[in-house]
Amino acid sequence: MASPLMNESVWFNQQKFEKAEANYQQILAGTATPGQRTRSVQHVQQITGGGGSAPAGKMESLERENRELRKVTDELRAMVLKLENRVSALERGSGAPAASAAAAPAATKPSKPAADDDDDDDDFDMFGSDDEEEAAERERLQAERVAAYKAKKASKPALVAKSNIILEVKPWDDETNMKELEQKVREVSTDGLKWGSSKLVPVGYGINKLQIMCVVEDDKVGTDFLEEAITAYEDYVQSVDVVAFNKI
Repeated sequence: MASPLMNESVWFNQQKFEKAEANYQQILAGTATPGQRTRSVQHVQQITGGGGSAPAGKMESLERENRELRKVTDELRAMVLKLENRVSALERGSGAPAASAAAAPAATKPSKPAADDDDDDDDFDMFGSDDEEEAAERERLQAERVAAYKAKKASKPALVAKSNIILEVKPWDDETNMKELEQKVREVSTDGLKWGSSKLVPVGYGINKLQIMCVVEDDKVGTDFLEEAITAYEDYVQSVDVVAFNKI
């Protein structure tokens, strides 16, 4: 009785099947070259043509993967070509964009008709006149503000510096009439001088000295003037001393 496997050629083409299987695995892994894919399909066709047919599902899968790989290869090739063209364009025309950008404003800028030249001159003169009027108006306002400031400052009372002075007036002896001495001191009068309170202070041996206060305007009355004016009454006054001097 004959064996059923006598009509199957797969046993006699084992090496071809194994090689086709190896190529198929490379195709699945994405490492197969286009030549290997073609040879793999040819091996399968040769084997199936010699005795039987390969499974339809495997053939369809191989063809589908072949188409996908070809599509990916075409896309990569197109991308490479696009990049090469772009690099070449950049290398050739590196100065072109700047030139075109500089030329663009000039190209898009509208030109004025030659007939408007006279109008432009008239406008310039008109604007110049406005500038002169504005400058004159600013000067006038500034002068008014300065005058108002000076008037306000002049109307404001100036601060008068004053001082409070206490003087000690010493007589010659205990026989000097201290009331008459004080009267002589108060007779000293001038603008910016105002006499205040006074008192007698014992010195010793029945002698008293006069302490008298006055308020003076610093710009008008000084201590030198007071000392000279009081010591002028030499029949009553021996000396004059400044006991206190305080700014008010």
